[in-house]
Amino acid sequence: MQKDNQAVLLHSGGQDSTTCLMWAIKKFKKVYVLSFDYGQRHKSELKAAHQIAKKLNLPHKTIKLPVIKELTKNALTDKKIKISTGKGLPSTFVDGRNQMFLTVAAIYAKQKGIPNLVTGVCQTDYSGYPDCRDEFVKSLQKTLRLAMEFPFKIYAPLMNLTKAETVKLMKKLGGMELLKYTHTCYEGTRPACGKCPACKLRLKGFKEAGEVDPINYKK
Repeated sequence: MQKDNQAVLLHSGGQDSTTCLMWAIKKFKKVYVLSFDYGQRHKSELKAAHQIAKKLNLPHKTIKLPVIKELTKNALTDKKIKISTGKGLPSTFVDGRNQMFLTVAAIYAKQKGIPNLVTGVCQTDYSGYPDCRDEFVKSLQKTLRLAMEFPFKIYAPLMNLTKAETVKLMKKLGGMELLKYTHTCYEGTRPACGKCPACKLRLKGFKEAGEVDPINYKK
């Protein structure tokens, strides 16, 4: 039985996916939360995802995908690689990550008869990742439909929003309190470092939105 009023949400434990979680709760009758342990350099984001799902009393599952770390070299899975944003793709780009996450989420969702997938990717204020673009999402949606003969629909509510607009959306959704449990920092520290690209982008968004970021940063 196809459950059009339910969705599977990909949750990293960060600001964007938590905003999408609140969006999904408003749109769908039931939301399943799915996170991925892919050998990332810290587990802070997974702890955040679990904590947020628990606070909202939502079913949460973490799937291990160690193959990503085995196959790729990047700053998010290897502490020896410096976090940098020079020419070309940032060192934090993980080849195939969003493609694999959405594919696994689709398999998980189909077993439950759920066609709706929600992801927090964004092509406006993003780090230059090609798998955060609208073109990629639409292409993968078509591929998943063909691969499994199931009417998947991938929702990316933040696709064309700036970080400031994402903050404003969360306020409108009534979920600002949840943001204090989120984790964005690439360094995995709490308080957050405030200096890595992820922290800088987050702080910029809150400042432009005229709101105070509820998480603590190192002084």
